[in-house]
Amino acid sequence: MTAEQEYTLPEGLPAPAPDVDGLGAEFWEATKEHKLLVQRCQEDNCDTWQWGPEHICHTCHSWDLGYEEVEPTGVVYSWERVWYPVHPALATGLPYMTVLVELPQAGNVRMVGNLVGQDPEAEIKIGQAVEAVFEDHGEGEDAYTLVQWRPSAS
Repeated sequence: MTAEQEYTLPEGLPAPAPDVDGLGAEFWEATKEHKLLVQRCQEDNCDTWQWGPEHICHTCHSWDLGYEEVEPTGVVYSWERVWYPVHPALATGLPYMTVLVELPQAGNVRMVGNLVGQDPEAEIKIGQAVEAVFEDHGEGEDAYTLVQWRPSAS
């Protein structure tokens, strides 16, 4: 997003941060470069994708996990139109759309985000193609980037 564009999440919300154990740090750093990473097991004969980040593979129980870049596209698996703010800073941005996006290119793992670039009261379809929008906030050491979603142009 450019500086002229309005943020999906208004100023005043706490900035997201990696967990204290650092599992999400690589993901958050990649978002600053507008890259989407998903955790994947590195064990031979497993290669399972998983989200959110964990210390251990959900399938083979290996500790050998890493992140791989994936195409920042997916499909709407589920959605919700939010009418009541969960934080006071969100009171002026209602309604907004929260989507659960399935990533077919990453073992169908699912990520939650907001749907942007569409009338918040418009119809949303399960299976609708979406693409990531990298929303940059702040500068310097305080900078972070959120992953939002918008309907695909194609």
